[in-house]
Amino acid sequence: MTAIVCTHTHNDHIDAAPALVDRTGAPIFLHLDDRLLWRHTHSDRDPDGYLSDGRRLTVTATELTVLHTPGHTPGGICLYSEELATAFTGDTLFHGEPGATERSYSHFPTIIRSIRNRLLTLPPHTTVNTGHGDSTSIGAEAPHLDAWIERGH
Repeated sequence: MTAIVCTHTHNDHIDAAPALVDRTGAPIFLHLDDRLLWRHTHSDRDPDGYLSDGRRLTVTATELTVLHTPGHTPGGICLYSEELATAFTGDTLFHGEPGATERSYSHFPTIIRSIRNRLLTLPPHTTVNTGHGDSTSIGAEAPHLDAWIERGH
């Protein structure tokens, strides 16, 4: 393991991060806008670095692009591989719905804007690997955007 990349900093995604660092020596990276939420869970340890929109990471010869997708958290990110036609969306987009926005620091209009402007602009055949549940594709989720907006959550 060469790095721990946090798609967002809710405790169900980051509780084990320091233990992974202790076992592997891998650095922890997250978006700067999630620093406050990180501190709620890990007040005694700072992340090792911050990821910004557009940054490119290379993982076993595969390039991943960081997409800042706030809404579920202020610093939520997705990772996109054009080569693999795959997006890792954390809790921004699930199979059949956007990520939850009832938690602290979450905001429904912001997550909808992120999904519309950052994810639904990816090719329809892009596989979406979510933070919870089944995988899906951009093409399968795009037709539901208006229904999500109408539903309001």
